[in-house]
Amino acid sequence: MSVDTPRRIVLLRHAKADWPQTSDHERPLADRGRTDAPVAGRKLADTGIDFDLALCSTALRTRETWKLAVQELPERPKTVYEERMYEASPGELIALVNETPDTVANLLLIGHNPGMQGLADILTGEAEGDAQARMNRTGFPTSAFAVVTFEGSWKAVEPGVGTLVDFWAPHA
Repeated sequence: MSVDTPRRIVLLRHAKADWPQTSDHERPLADRGRTDAPVAGRKLADTGIDFDLALCSTALRTRETWKLAVQELPERPKTVYEERMYEASPGELIALVNETPDTVANLLLIGHNPGMQGLADILTGEAEGDAQARMNRTGFPTSAFAVVTFEGSWKAVEPGVGTLVDFWAPHA
């Protein structure tokens, strides 16, 4: 696969989590999260993107979101549970993306805010249609996802290289 191959990064925020007496890392999904995660999975399937790799935070709520969402995809991509995604800044997320092998065309990140929204904002140099307006209007609520495209190597991902081509949020 050429480094000039068009690539996509999809940023999925975990579904709505509960607030039990536990560590933040071990917070489970709330009832609404268990309802919204499969809907997000169906919407991801509707994009027609065949994911080559999914990087998922190790937090319980992201793992549960992915377990419910991935069942709605036509094929399960290779999944790596990545500790560095938990509480990662946009810069730390870019560093993870830069490690992606160039054999990957479509990458899915399942993570947290403010990192997911920050990364979408930072990567986006341009936007198609009303995707940017929709993202700005709703923020980046739980179960939302953004689709960013770019050309080149994953090692070249940096602020402003991408085009926001889609944004979806439940209850919006």
